[in-house]
Amino acid sequence: MPPSVQPIDFLGEVKAIVSFINVETDVGRGRGLVRLSRDANDGKYKAFSLFTAMLELNGFEESVSSRRPHGVRHGYNPGKRNWLELRTEEQSFTNTEPTVLIIGAGQSGLTLAARLRHLNVSTLIVDRNERIGDNWRKRYHHLVLHDPVFYDHLPYINFPPGYPKFIPKDKLADWFESYAKMLELNTWTSTELKSLKYSDTEKCWTVNLVRSVNGDIESRTLRPRFVVQATGLSGEKNFPLNINGINDFQGDLLCHSSEFPGATPNSTGKRAIVVGCCNSALDIAQDFCENGYDTTVIQRSSTYVMSSEDGLAVALGALYCEGAPPVEEADLIFVSIPNQMLKRLHLDSFKEIARRDATLRDGLTKAGFKLDEGPDNSGLYMKYFQRGGGYYIDVGAAQLIIDGKIKVKQGQEISSVNAHSLTFSDGTELPADEVVFATGFLNMR
Repeated sequence: MPPSVQPIDFLGEVKAIVSFINVETDVGRGRGLVRLSRDANDGKYKAFSLFTAMLELNGFEESVSSRRPHGVRHGYNPGKRNWLELRTEEQSFTNTEPTVLIIGAGQSGLTLAARLRHLNVSTLIVDRNERIGDNWRKRYHHLVLHDPVFYDHLPYINFPPGYPKFIPKDKLADWFESYAKMLELNTWTSTELKSLKYSDTEKCWTVNLVRSVNGDIESRTLRPRFVVQATGLSGEKNFPLNINGINDFQGDLLCHSSEFPGATPNSTGKRAIVVGCCNSALDIAQDFCENGYDTTVIQRSSTYVMSSEDGLAVALGALYCEGAPPVEEADLIFVSIPNQMLKRLHLDSFKEIARRDATLRDGLTKAGFKLDEGPDNSGLYMKYFQRGGGYYIDVGAAQLIIDGKIKVKQGQEISSVNAHSLTFSDGTELPADEVVFATGFLNMR
């Protein structure tokens, strides 16, 4: 991006000269972004923000483009192993040790392994699931990403241009599985971590694993120099086992949202209760409602709601959309905004989202659904950064609430679970055949 004059606030009232810069030091190279704005007092241009990011170390550049592997040694090589034989040996780690062991084969684990692969650092990912992508496959039945595809690319291989704007969970899972194979990432699935201990004298970890290989169980001990925990943003499920009578329920289903198998089709007359009112809760409630259930959501506190189409168009702006800059440049532009300024920018952008969503928000309020504006009226992003939740990007459930097809019980805690109902702190009782607790997850630590 050559130097250009661009607005640096949402309303376009503050202009700055904006330019990418290349940065080189004695140890590495990178890129940056500078914004120069005119001082109102002396008229001189001064740095509004200066951001730099080191992208490679001298002598340890990624093996891509002009440095890509040759792939073959031409000539007669009797007894030499072909690519498949070498890959099989590399993945087994029979006679070698990985330098880095990554626990978890989700998007973060795959991304890091891909980067290390192109830095020629020996790396192994282990995951307890049977297949790469199962962390998405096993989620609730009709889950579709709420973020647009432009926002979700992984390094080196973008999603194809024909991929849907919002990717279904199973399609994303298959993409992750293909990604690991295409980039030759070393992965062990059906593998559980039993113990690990660091040795100060040997400067490495001793990691004991148990894995299933073609139905056989084997124990392996590895000694990597580094261990990375890539086990997700959230920890274990937050399931309220201390509620009175939690084990007395005799209906068809009582589970956490992470275990929800999907609504049973053609279930007119069945009664479902979803405890919670954020993304997972309202997606699941919509699934129940569309399959004929009498559906109620329990909203214990307020929720920030914005529409998927209008809200994301404003929130992601020109950075993550069709025809936007390459994702590497979009990321650099986004992360170069200081956090305090980012929050200030969102005060204006989320006012615009509220204006566009006025009919939706008024309808939810009239239906008894309690809304909030995020921390200091800054909307979704700041709430996500501070809480990791507390919001809903609407993909259909809001209108079902407005139309009364999904009922809302607001502000009450559950006092007891009964054989076929829930009793609340106000003394009311709701019958239930299926109950889903969309109550989030514990801290990742």
